[in-house]
Amino acid sequence: MIILQFIIWSGYTLIEWLSKHDQLIYKVMMFFVFFYLALMLGNYVTKSVRKTLFITALSLVIYTSIHYTLALFVH
Repeated sequence: MIILQFIIWSGYTLIEWLSKHDQLIYKVMMFFVFFYLALMLGNYVTKSVRKTLFITALSLVIYTSIHYTLALFVH
């Protein structure tokens, strides 16, 4: 399940990178679309709202921390 969530967040990162000239409001809306997709996928797989929220939040925190840690080493 976490791997599927990472795929969703990787897709978000790719789309955000491709739309780097968009306004902030569009990026925020896009984040919520991907967050909704992650929630729907998690709920479909786990059949539990509580587990879905936990897994989605955990995957987002892990993915974001890895993303920014790697960005420090690349730049």
